Amino acid sequence: MENPRLLIIDDEPLARERVRSFLRDETALEIIGECGSGSEALVTIKRDRPDIVLLDMQMPGCNGLEVAADLPADNRPAIIFVTGHDRYAVEAFAVQAVDYVLKPFDRERLQLALKRAVNYIQLRRESALNARVESLLASRAPREQGRLAFKTEGRVVFLKARDIVWVEASNNHSVLHLADSQQLLLRETLSSIEERLGPVNFTRVNRSALVCLDQVSELQPANYGDYTVVLQNGRRLPLSRNLRGSLEKFIVDEK
Repeated sequence: MENPRLLIIDDEPLARERVRSFLRDETALEIIGECGSGSEALVTIKRDRPDIVLLDMQMPGCNGLEVAADLPADNRPAIIFVTGHDRYAVEAFAVQAVDYVLKPFDRERLQLALKRAVNYIQLRRESALNARVESLLASRAPREQGRLAFKTEGRVVFLKARDIVWVEASNNHSVLHLADSQQLLLRETLSSIEERLGPVNFTRVNRSALVCLDQVSELQPANYGDYTVVLQNGRRLPLSRNLRGSLEKFIVDEK
């Protein structure tokens, strides 16, 4: 991601200079400015939209808590309170502060707080991306030849239905087994994937497996009237009795 943009807010010029000295060699952050009062901070944050703010607690105009409370909860920067007072910690975390740093602090303590802020930003951006993808998927009608988006390991992979051989349940996750032999681990239940893929080309063969009908090579009789589904890649999956109806068209009744 782009370097996070940092705003320093403190009514003491020496305190602001101390922060700058600690960050002089920091290349992963962009310091976009300073503010010396709460009222100035509100204007600057709303105008420049920093990713991270180092926010003093006691300032003229309004204090740090009032600054944080005046910002929309769903669009606040990552807030690190930097203060000489420990009595505001509970209120600070109530306004979703990322960290609470007591003065005086050293370079290592500031770097730890900034690392937490960067992690917070990354998680929020991933969450926003996931929400956009899910909204897009929900708004689009299923298309047989369209592509589907799957979130895996911090990225979004686009696949056509024919790329998927079968899907395996794994606790609250699922594993996509692809035609090119790759496997993708998803934080998505098998039922959710089944709903997205639809019943035209895919069917559940047991509680833990969903298969592409075009990938079914054989249905082999097993013990006691059961069947085994054999896929084109040789994978063998048991067919649950209560799901046999979904594959009835592939079964030739020998009479």
